Amino acid sequence: MAFQPCPVVTQPMAASRCYPSSFRGWKSGLLDCNADKTICACGACVPCILACKVAVDYGECCCVPFLPGALIAMRTGLREQLRIQGCVCCDWVAFCCCCPCALCQMARELKSPC
Repeated sequence: MAFQPCPVVTQPMAASRCYPSSFRGWKSGLLDCNADKTICACGACVPCILACKVAVDYGECCCVPFLPGALIAMRTGLREQLRIQGCVCCDWVAFCCCCPCALCQMARELKSPC
């Protein structure tokens, strides 16, 4: 009698910071500067420093934002970890159209992820 392997019927889940049960929206909008004026001022005046802070808060090296495409990858990763609705195309458009606003939104989300 030959060995019959059992089929895999579920996919493994990635570790998440907060373990939410379903996808949710961002806690603040892309253009919601009133949510945190300090982050907004930093994003408007020195976005490269905010990008480094976001990378460190996300768990990456502070130099990562200077690699091509890294900010989009971080935004996508953050969205997946926190189970926020969206797609890679939306992440790309957010950074191409308004990079400082996308950075501010990520910083606000990392400030209180749950």
